Amino acid sequence: MLFLVGLVLLATAAMMLVPMAVDIYYGSEDWRAFALSLGLTVLIGGVLVHYSRRPLKVGLTIRQAFMLTPLSWLSVAVVSALPFFFSSFGSVSGHASNAFFEAVSGITTTGATVISGLDDAPPGMLLWRAILQWMGGIGIIATAIAILPALGIGGMQLFRTESSDRSEKAMPRVRQLATVIGLVYLGLTVLAAIVYWLAGMRLFDAAAHALTSIATGGYSTSDGSFGMWEENGIQWFATAFMLSGSIPFVVYVRFFAGESKALWDRQIKTMLAFISMVVLVLGLWLIFSERYGIEAAFRHAAFNVVSVVTTTGFATTDYSLWGNAVVGLFFGLTFVGGCTGSTSGGIKIFRFEVLAVMMKAHVMRLLYPNGVFSRTYGERVLDDEVIGSVAAFLTVFFLFYFVATISLMTFGLDFLTSASGAATALANVGPGLGDIIGPAGNFSTLPDGAKWILSISMLLGRLELFTVLILFVPRFWRG
Repeated sequence: MLFLVGLVLLATAAMMLVPMAVDIYYGSEDWRAFALSLGLTVLIGGVLVHYSRRPLKVGLTIRQAFMLTPLSWLSVAVVSALPFFFSSFGSVSGHASNAFFEAVSGITTTGATVISGLDDAPPGMLLWRAILQWMGGIGIIATAIAILPALGIGGMQLFRTESSDRSEKAMPRVRQLATVIGLVYLGLTVLAAIVYWLAGMRLFDAAAHALTSIATGGYSTSDGSFGMWEENGIQWFATAFMLSGSIPFVVYVRFFAGESKALWDRQIKTMLAFISMVVLVLGLWLIFSERYGIEAAFRHAAFNVVSVVTTTGFATTDYSLWGNAVVGLFFGLTFVGGCTGSTSGGIKIFRFEVLAVMMKAHVMRLLYPNGVFSRTYGERVLDDEVIGSVAAFLTVFFLFYFVATISLMTFGLDFLTSASGAATALANVGPGLGDIIGPAGNFSTLPDGAKWILSISMLLGRLELFTVLILFVPRFWRG
């Protein structure tokens, strides 16, 4: 485990070379923060690799997978915080809580931030935030495809494929699948950068927003987020790219392999139908309330609804000013999430579909007590193990949400800030609601204790809760 974590840290150190070079190019003194962080990360990773080197067996055992997943994510978050801590800019400089919060928010693709004045921030820091989210996006795709189905967490065993098989026979197929997914991920990022650039963004801004759009992360290079770019259809393009990141990446692989109907995956159809319905209702509300014209109303509605549902966290405006009913709507959307196997967080579309199947079967049994009703998801029969896993996940998710909300309120935060903050952290969305952490604010003024609670919540939400919780069960360590 330490050997593999060491390799991950060395890869993270290599990524620090990019923002360091950018700072040097633009003449920013902040390159020293990256140089120092890179040196420390290489030292830690090198020691782990050197002293833990062993002949590697093919695949991972269940226990190794449970241990490696949170250990690697936490290790990357810690070293990723170093450039923020050593930086001379803003609220993260020399502030451990803020630096760790910003790094965790980045690597988990949450997008909540404690930094204000982004328009004047060093370019290396802005790019590092975007790179963290891009790394976290591909990391969660790999975790959701290869690790979580094998562990059977939250009903993920429903999506078990050869990629989650740890046998030697499946390894060539796993490597091939990982390569194709990586190329698709990179290709979508490059495409987004080109489109943003041609639509009017500076090349630097286009590259940074491309990294965070496909990763459904939400970090921007401006305090105004996408509200700074309304021309040439940029917001419509961003809406499309956020949706592209919320689609299962295995679907892209199947599509490019010749399965033309792959893009009509059940999850995708459900997500698009749900988003379309909400955008239609919200757009009409904005028109009849005379806040915007027809095009602007549907553009703002589509962008912000997609941003929240896909857990990206970009914003075009402060939608909390659209009325109390809209605030309630966005609060509910915070929990939804995108598709399984995508970069999105949240509860995930498939779990709501499984819940609907369970409710339908239950209602039918009430009407016809002696009847036998099948529980199917697409062409697959939902067995008790999958249904039990989904039910357990939802129970634990809302239990942790309740605990996180109450914990934040103990620091003197109001209910809306606490409730939306806990939701946005566990679902990895980004902005919360209210005057403090809403789309027009940030998390910098929260007490340090609240930031640590939110940081832990972001990691728990990104790793599907049970991956971390299992480590606190004594039986896990006994064999």
